[in-house]
Amino acid sequence: IPGRCGGAGMTSGTIAKLNQLPMVCCIKEATGNVDFASEIASVCDIQIFSGDDSLTVPLMSVGGKGVVSVVANIAPKKMAQLCKAMQDGDLKTARALHAELYLLCKAMFCESNPIPCKAAGAMMGKWKQNFRLPLTKLQACNEAPIKAALVAAGLM
Repeated sequence: IPGRCGGAGMTSGTIAKLNQLPMVCCIKEATGNVDFASEIASVCDIQIFSGDDSLTVPLMSVGGKGVVSVVANIAPKKMAQLCKAMQDGDLKTARALHAELYLLCKAMFCESNPIPCKAAGAMMGKWKQNFRLPLTKLQACNEAPIKAALVAAGLM
């Protein structure tokens, strides 16, 4: 995740070299750039997982294996069904689930992760809204969009 690493991220050449190590089996691709996933796949056979929930379908369409998901914390069945549909080549189902989850995928990053996810789970009654520093409460201006995304995803 380049934004968290203070740099431009790894190159596909670096990833290819890392893939030669016996303890490296996959990579979480979270640049937001599906072209980069294709570039990685063109230089090595490492398994690629999306690190961006909203790009799961596009990334899997170019050979990605799945997702390291935030949304799966609050909608595990739907995210699993989406990945299974892509693995099975059922694009119609995958696209429908993608459309259903899209607003939620975007809403989960309105603030630093995992604040929106914890707030969404509390709104759904999955857990109580408790925080320990450095986490803080979701900003009030983000409550309505998250609730709307939960409703759109059929979770509330």
